[in-house]
Amino acid sequence: MPIKILMPALSPTMTEGNLAAWHKKEGDAVEIGDVIAEIETDKATMEVEAVDEGVLGKIVVPEGAEEVPVNAVIAVMLEEGEDASALDGVDLDGGGAAPAEAPAPEPAETPTAQTPPPPATPQPAAPAPAPAPAAKTADGARIFASPLARRMASQEGLDLGQIAGTGPHGRIVKSDIEAALASGTGKTLAAEVVAPAPVPAAAKPAAAPVAAGPDAKALADAYGIPYTEVKNSGVRKVVARRLTESKQTVPHFYLTVACELDALLALRKDLNAKGEASGVKLSVNDLIIKAAALALRRVPAANASWTDEAILMYDRVDVSVAVATDGGLITPIVKDADRKGLGTISSEMKDLAGRAREGKLKPEEFQGGTFSISNLGMYGIKEFAAIINPPQGCILAIGAGAQQPVVKDGAVAIATMMNATLSVDHRVVDGAVGAEYLAAFKTLIEDPISMML
Repeated sequence: MPIKILMPALSPTMTEGNLAAWHKKEGDAVEIGDVIAEIETDKATMEVEAVDEGVLGKIVVPEGAEEVPVNAVIAVMLEEGEDASALDGVDLDGGGAAPAEAPAPEPAETPTAQTPPPPATPQPAAPAPAPAPAAKTADGARIFASPLARRMASQEGLDLGQIAGTGPHGRIVKSDIEAALASGTGKTLAAEVVAPAPVPAAAKPAAAPVAAGPDAKALADAYGIPYTEVKNSGVRKVVARRLTESKQTVPHFYLTVACELDALLALRKDLNAKGEASGVKLSVNDLIIKAAALALRRVPAANASWTDEAILMYDRVDVSVAVATDGGLITPIVKDADRKGLGTISSEMKDLAGRAREGKLKPEEFQGGTFSISNLGMYGIKEFAAIINPPQGCILAIGAGAQQPVVKDGAVAIATMMNATLSVDHRVVDGAVGAEYLAAFKTLIEDPISMML
């Protein structure tokens, strides 16, 4: 029977997407793993691979369509031996299973809340280059599963023998693996012990409606004020919604410290001179990322998130770094930043920032960080307070370095000073812990050689 191709959920928070392009046309043969379409999510444009083989019988949603709901039928594929007549009577309003209830909006940079999601809610998976071997049941019978489903099961430590397939002839497909991940079905004990727990979003009460205030467009029209309409991108809509939620639900407080930069600038100059032959060129931001990560290792209580049941103390330091794009703000993640060398951090940030501006980041590259940095120093901003990106407990705002008079050993001297402001979720991090973190950060910035130890 014809196979429905549904609008996938390419991130935990995606409820709709734009169909940017079709890579196949009606009548084209489709093999498993072929790129069939490009979907624009709220953060990036991503390629969609086929998980079944056949012939693309009908394109239901045309190229360029916007705000297509997750689980809507976007195309229908014919199996081997079927012709166009098999499409007669096919219901194009939804998938073979009931569409999943859309998840409650969560921060774009973080995974979904810890409360169990609806079973059919898809979650992102990064396909491995080679398929996993075919699985078998305890009695030796072969389990039929698509290569992508086998790879996903292998990566997530799932037992295919415990998962029911909903694909053609009972075949296990990608949506079955995603449903198993959401419900916990088939999880092996070894996987539960070894696999890192997903970063849960902070539990919070439903946000009260925000008063819209005067309609800007209506006022401009009424008073003859000329304007140009710039359509809101998906990124900008998500940023606006989630930062509003953050300010409504997270009790922010702010701490600021002044750091002397001269030793760090001298170290950067020396390292860049030595790394010139190999193409290594460190930015001040690279050193700030490293210092922020090491300070979290020294003060782990600041590397935490709030839930109603418990405060989550993270064992890994994954630093989200704010990057401005034409469509809005996105925060690619330097994972295990405390354990990486400066050259690696620099290389990763150049790659992540470049692909962020092109809209080509994978969900796992901008969702799930444990701490954020926002640096506006390159714009000459002396000091600012950033909005926390839930469920993270802190965000560090970095201002510009500037020469100014300071008192050293009872005498006035000139030093390059930089202000760093920590925005803190008071439910997670108390004032003393925030101050302790900034003290550790200041020590690393002012004595940067200690970052090499």
